[in-house]
Amino acid sequence: MTSLLEVQNLTMRFGGLTAVDGLNFKVEKGHIHGLIGPNGAGKTTTFNMISGFYTPSDGKVLLNGEEISGLPMHHVANRGIVRTFQHSTLFGELSVLDNALVGTHMTFRPNIFAAILGLDGAARRNALDRARSSLEFFGLGGLENELAGDLSHGHQRALGMAVAYASRPDLILLDEPFTGMNPEETRQMMELMRRLCAEGTTILLVEHDMQAIMGLCDNITCMSFGKFLAEGGPSEIRNHPDVIEAYLGGARHVA
Repeated sequence: MTSLLEVQNLTMRFGGLTAVDGLNFKVEKGHIHGLIGPNGAGKTTTFNMISGFYTPSDGKVLLNGEEISGLPMHHVANRGIVRTFQHSTLFGELSVLDNALVGTHMTFRPNIFAAILGLDGAARRNALDRARSSLEFFGLGGLENELAGDLSHGHQRALGMAVAYASRPDLILLDEPFTGMNPEETRQMMELMRRLCAEGTTILLVEHDMQAIMGLCDNITCMSFGKFLAEGGPSEIRNHPDVIEAYLGGARHVA
């Protein structure tokens, strides 16, 4: 298998607190990879280092073998990594279509001089086509004129993924995508992720819904207290004694 993303000895310190401590794992191209662990394990901090929000105190992040650790977020995004957040970052007062258009800005950058001279028509049409195809992919095509803030929770989550997908990234980082969803919304979102992966986008997700993680991921990395704890397929992780202990012996949490 080809590693799309590789984390090497990744470490993040905040003063005297080490939030992530010498973490190593790889994400294979074309896979759905889960990053799990109890609250405070360092998962979101790891996402922040991968996406460029934090500069690691030590260690490296490699994308296709090239180091990207320490690059600003927009440079990381230009290299092909985009992320969603635990809470909605949509523009609620804008339409669904306008939100999706935001995701095309890296590919179709607006140019004020081209706009003044009327030379950006083709780029605008391409951006619009890209945005609409992303909405269709996530089942939102019929809602493009609705305000994003008026959508249901499940549709807002899907729109957040559509905005990310509009940039056609190689890797999407999903931070707790199932939070607040009912079982039917979770099932629909899982199916969208499978389709997204089948279309060629690799997914790395942080999630506390273990049923979704076990039913979705090809490979799972478990963290505890900022460190690597275990890695393997769903069946291995489900029955791994160290993982069960990390979840306070709650086999129900990892079943």
